[in-house]
Amino acid sequence: MTQPTPTAIAPGASTVTTVDGLIAAVLAGEHGPPPSTLVATSVFWIHHGTRLAGGDTTYLNQYVLVRLGGSFGGCAFEAGEIAPSICRDSSGTPLDVLLREAPRPLRIAALDAYLSETRPHRVAAAANAAEGVTLPAGTPEVRAKARDAAIAGLLDIEQGARVGLIGVVNPLVAAIRERGGEPLPCDFNLKATQWGDPVTDDMHEVLDRAEAVVATGMTLSNGSFDTILERCRTRGIPLVVYAQSGSAVARAFLGSGVTAVSAEPFPFSQFSAEETTLYRYRTAGGA
Repeated sequence: MTQPTPTAIAPGASTVTTVDGLIAAVLAGEHGPPPSTLVATSVFWIHHGTRLAGGDTTYLNQYVLVRLGGSFGGCAFEAGEIAPSICRDSSGTPLDVLLREAPRPLRIAALDAYLSETRPHRVAAAANAAEGVTLPAGTPEVRAKARDAAIAGLLDIEQGARVGLIGVVNPLVAAIRERGGEPLPCDFNLKATQWGDPVTDDMHEVLDRAEAVVATGMTLSNGSFDTILERCRTRGIPLVVYAQSGSAVARAFLGSGVTAVSAEPFPFSQFSAEETTLYRYRTAGGA
């Protein structure tokens, strides 16, 4: 089996408008070598919990990861959605099979691995198509604060602007406030932020009120990304994607509804105490 050759990200707006459309384009060979010529060497299943100092929320996260050549693709999923046996069943599978037949989170992870390998974030940064941001070594609290400040730094908002936050992380709520924004938090698993702000589970209510939106890559996993993308595009409001899940997938929608991406490829910041790099992308005149 051959491996794709890394190439720099081409300038210009994306023409893809849905995740399924992007998968179809990849399967058709429009983004690099045919996925049928590639193999997912390893599939990983990770389950971890985090409670940051001073907080009362324990974040429980599950990820499925795909290793392809020199790259990893990752996607979070809901508890119980994928069993650890996926590692045994899917490691060594041709990539096109995963893209067509796997559960949705694994499809996203496989797509992310492919796009990360054909256009690595580090190559984009070397070509000045992305900005590498080094997260400092240190405690989870130090690293989370630096990460979420980098994400909020992609927002160019007026004082008091309403910022929809689809997928709530408490340090990101604080970072949005520090930039003068009014967070509108939305999450399926949380009822309140660390400071007692109510968290709605009605994404449409938030999308109707927001003047800008920050969405996590988890929206790629649960199928809500296309709706968020279309709504922000129709309303003409900025959409920033904070992507551990599907960092290269979210990047593919720059200029097609996504105005900026904070791409954090594996290993994610919470899995290391050493310096790691996330990559910030903007469209021309971005968020």
